[in-house]
Amino acid sequence: MRIVLVTGKGGVGKTTVAAATALAAAEHGHRTLISSTDPAHSLADAFEAALGDEPTEVAPGLMGQQIDAQSQLDRHWGAIRDQLMSVLGWGGVEGIEAEEFLVFPGMDELFALLEVDRHARSGAFDVIVVDCAPTAETLRLLSLPEVLSWYFERILPTERRIMRAARPILTRFTDLPVPEDDVFVAAQSVFDSVESVKALLGDPRVASARLVVNPEKMVIDEARRTYTYLGLFGYGVDGVVVNRVLPEEVSDPYFDRWRAIQKGHLHTIDEAFADVPRLRLRLFDDEMVGLDRLRLMASELYGDVDPVGGFEARSPFRVTESEGRVVLEVAVAFAHRDEVEVFRRGSELFVGVGPYRRSFVLPDSLRRRRVEAARLVDGVLRVSFDGGEG
Repeated sequence: MRIVLVTGKGGVGKTTVAAATALAAAEHGHRTLISSTDPAHSLADAFEAALGDEPTEVAPGLMGQQIDAQSQLDRHWGAIRDQLMSVLGWGGVEGIEAEEFLVFPGMDELFALLEVDRHARSGAFDVIVVDCAPTAETLRLLSLPEVLSWYFERILPTERRIMRAARPILTRFTDLPVPEDDVFVAAQSVFDSVESVKALLGDPRVASARLVVNPEKMVIDEARRTYTYLGLFGYGVDGVVVNRVLPEEVSDPYFDRWRAIQKGHLHTIDEAFADVPRLRLRLFDDEMVGLDRLRLMASELYGDVDPVGGFEARSPFRVTESEGRVVLEVAVAFAHRDEVEVFRRGSELFVGVGPYRRSFVLPDSLRRRRVEAARLVDGVLRVSFDGGEG
């Protein structure tokens, strides 16, 4: 099983690249699903086919899906939603207004992840290509398993114990709807699903990201940041697709300046992403929609190379030991020293880069050691633990 997360800045052509990749995977014999997690779906437009919340065949061996957040809300959020609706109704908020309150930021991304996990574990597919939302939403999506795991592991059990003890007392003094244990059971089910997603996507042998860029400064800058933050959350990048490169046959003098600008940006991309494969795709003279054009796009992008089996990602994490000292290495390419923070709190090590932070739960062997140093060298953060007890 392989999962390929195709992402990039809005407007770079990631949906057509994802569609072409999925079509090529299917034509290499893989049972393939392409799933869109972008709330502004355009995958159906790329295939010129009707797609909905359930997988639909768009070509031999290829199924397509545009995840419907409302359907996933009904599937995963039922008991919790009903409880919250009761509380809102008690407070005088009902109907559509209450429904709007219950669609929290990040829920679209959460349910999209749970749907991808469901298909990945079903055994029905060899490959899942995910047409992700633009990079900011994608980073929020891919950081959700880590953030929610932290919350569920620390907060949910305590809330459940408190409510069990307080429920008999509260029901005697107030008619406020008090959550029954089935609400916590539903929450636990969501937590178990999040843990499943976390384990699945955290394995670089299974899941990898593929960045789509245009040879433009702002796009490249965002791709660098994305590459860094993906590393922080444990996602390996298996390739960079450089889309809309001016072809050599365009000889009109009007484009000479653009060609010179692109040449400089292409050099920057080759230097910046030298450790991963870089594939170039020309600017076509037509809209690349429909199976025939997507097939042409895939042919020029991958040639005879398997678009899935021909690419692999390395884990951004590595633990080494030398002379009694243990070093945790986190690949955060392009990060600057002044935007990196490292601190320890109890049995957890927190690492932050820019606006994102994640926690590492330390194994028993490291909990007794002190953090000796943290250094950022050549895009790798090295956190050293001393050899003594502490």
